[in-house]
Amino acid sequence: MTALALSLLIPWAAGVVLLLADGRLRIVGWIAVAALAANLAALIVLTADVLGDGPVRVVTGDWPMGVGITLRADALGVLFALLSTVALLAAMVHEILEGVRERVFPAMVVLLGAGLTGTFLTGDLFNFYVFFELSMTAAYVLATYGGGRRELGAALVFTTVNLLGTFIFLLSVAGIYHITGSLDMATIGERMRAVDPDTGILVAAGFFVAFSVKLGLFPFHYWLPTVYVGSRPAVAAILSGGLANIGAYGVLRFGGEMLPRELELAAIGMIVIGCASILYGALLAVSRRTTREMLAYSAIGQVGYILVAVGIGGPVGFAAAILYTVVNALNKTLLFLTARMRGALVGAAFVVGALSVAGIPPAAGFVGKLQLFHAAAGRPTLIALIFLGGALSFVYVFQIYQYDFWRGERRGRRSGRPQQAVVAVLALAVLAVGLWPEPLLALSRDAAQVLPGARR
Repeated sequence: MTALALSLLIPWAAGVVLLLADGRLRIVGWIAVAALAANLAALIVLTADVLGDGPVRVVTGDWPMGVGITLRADALGVLFALLSTVALLAAMVHEILEGVRERVFPAMVVLLGAGLTGTFLTGDLFNFYVFFELSMTAAYVLATYGGGRRELGAALVFTTVNLLGTFIFLLSVAGIYHITGSLDMATIGERMRAVDPDTGILVAAGFFVAFSVKLGLFPFHYWLPTVYVGSRPAVAAILSGGLANIGAYGVLRFGGEMLPRELELAAIGMIVIGCASILYGALLAVSRRTTREMLAYSAIGQVGYILVAVGIGGPVGFAAAILYTVVNALNKTLLFLTARMRGALVGAAFVVGALSVAGIPPAAGFVGKLQLFHAAAGRPTLIALIFLGGALSFVYVFQIYQYDFWRGERRGRRSGRPQQAVVAVLALAVLAVGLWPEPLLALSRDAAQVLPGARR
């Protein structure tokens, strides 16, 4: 209970206090880093509690169930909270070393951390929406970071499209409450079994569209290249490595817990959309000539693998989707942070990220691809597509590496050693997951098991 409460209170309190301070001062930035690090420590303790003693579930203020705010920490929630906090922490440190340009940046990153943590650790649908909105509001402000015409244009696109997705999500929340009479996620899952399948599919489609917009999944991706290319590298890393996890988590949590029957009915469609996203993203990425453009289209393709694994379903499919989400978030955080950097360590870190995206050992992406192959066993067409996607990934990431680092086309001053150290640490983490994957594999399996849909 203590670790669960601290993981929510620390970023909330720190974010509100930091709003009053000038974030351009380096000391304020480091206070934000300390708050995120403390939140990460609380989440690690909470993860140990969940893995040792099982899920933690409390209703704040001792209110009756269904009245008070329900908090729930299980293996799936804590894994996504940990992952997002790591991405935010790395991007925050990177930007402090680069030089924070706007006073609200540290506060917005910490408040985004508070929103994401709450989103992943609530068991109530309305509270999910509240935390979700907090996360998106902070993200809208972060998208304007830099204040240039390009950043503001990207922020306008990002805000407009995601507000539309949020509106669809809210309509779906109202719909599911109307037909089940509950906002408790576990109760909704039980009552949805008695709901007419056509009605259930309609509600599920609304949630799917809302989360697909957040993920940047084809054909809901049209905002993503503009925003990821127009934003500063730290913001792009935050959006791709932290915020996008809401989409993957939503598809897994809502489909696996509340709407498993509807997910099963839509499985073929999800696999088809996932395959289309893999091919579209990879083919467009091959034709790009800048790192951030390549990464933006790569992000569209990589989330396709997650959707394919969710569509396959079952314990193996869900575990593969969860593991691939973790690997993809680490890859994108690492590679976006290197986008404007130069130096020997930067090149080496880029190679590690590139190997991981392509699914080549010893990087973490190899483990992710292996799990996808395992999930797709007996489906030769899917296996061929995953292999083709990996081959195209190899082409586009090393094409950019050859252009930027071998030919020396990446211009600008050499990055400082502390900044290079940040991406080097992330690269080591990607290598560590690839060389010692057992803990993440076990955690992914545990996370999949909390979803009733994975036990079918």
